[in-house]
Amino acid sequence: MPTAIKFFRRSADTTGVSLATGSGEVCRAQALKCLDRLPPFSPILNRLLATLAHEDVSFAELAGLIEKDTVLAGNVLRLVNSALYGLRGTVNSVRHAVAILGLVKLRNVLLGMSISQLWRSVKTPPGWSTAAFNLHSIAVALLSDLLVEVVPAPYPEGAFAGGLLHDIGKLLLAIALPRDYGLVLRMLEAGECDWLECERRVNGTDHAELSGAVLERWNLPAPIQTAVRFHHAPELARQGQLDLAHVVHAANLLAADLGHSMLPPGVEPFHCASLAVETLGVAETLPRLIERFRSEFEVIRAFFA
Repeated sequence: MPTAIKFFRRSADTTGVSLATGSGEVCRAQALKCLDRLPPFSPILNRLLATLAHEDVSFAELAGLIEKDTVLAGNVLRLVNSALYGLRGTVNSVRHAVAILGLVKLRNVLLGMSISQLWRSVKTPPGWSTAAFNLHSIAVALLSDLLVEVVPAPYPEGAFAGGLLHDIGKLLLAIALPRDYGLVLRMLEAGECDWLECERRVNGTDHAELSGAVLERWNLPAPIQTAVRFHHAPELARQGQLDLAHVVHAANLLAADLGHSMLPPGVEPFHCASLAVETLGVAETLPRLIERFRSEFEVIRAFFA
């Protein structure tokens, strides 16, 4: 076992001393500073984020932006012509594809594609898998979006975005503090604690709080910020009332149960989705929901791996 983990155990068992290389505020500031190192948002991503705040964006405007991005245009046509939609003829026009998908579905798919393209250009430390991160994020996004069809959570239109962006703090911590990220991975492999607690002991902060801070910087609607910030502790979101955070929380655990997690190979999740599903009252509809998720995910994963 690495020396650092032995030190962690001794500190935690006797004095509770953190392994944090600096205060939580210092680590948080370093991670948020990495936002400036991300590539600038594309025009279409800016407009897609604007739709989450209920700014009017027309089909024609989105179609025009998509047509200027050959990668996105090609992916949209591939998706609408896939088995997921089962169309008889081939769709060759972006504007036709936009009409078929509808504004909400189109926004969600393009958000995923645009965000995943953004992550691929970021230099990440050893042990980080951008493919695993993208697939976990899209799995949580899809599951969140399916759950709000049967769960009366507030601001359901933000479910996909909340699921997609819930772990962005994890990426920023890895970029800003690569040595600390390596230590978190070793602690996870040793089975010391779950991911959130490992981060708190190493960094003095955690990815959920940091993810919420990122969405606040981006001026995304408050319900999405709250859902992301409390996706590991949804009971804190609205004084125990049902919140979008409960949905993202359950989707996150469901994704891990279905094999889509960020954990190192061979490491089992500390928590399962059963209690979260029971809290949402969707146990009876869950098998059908998972069946729909699998059919959507199998088609769409090729765009995000």
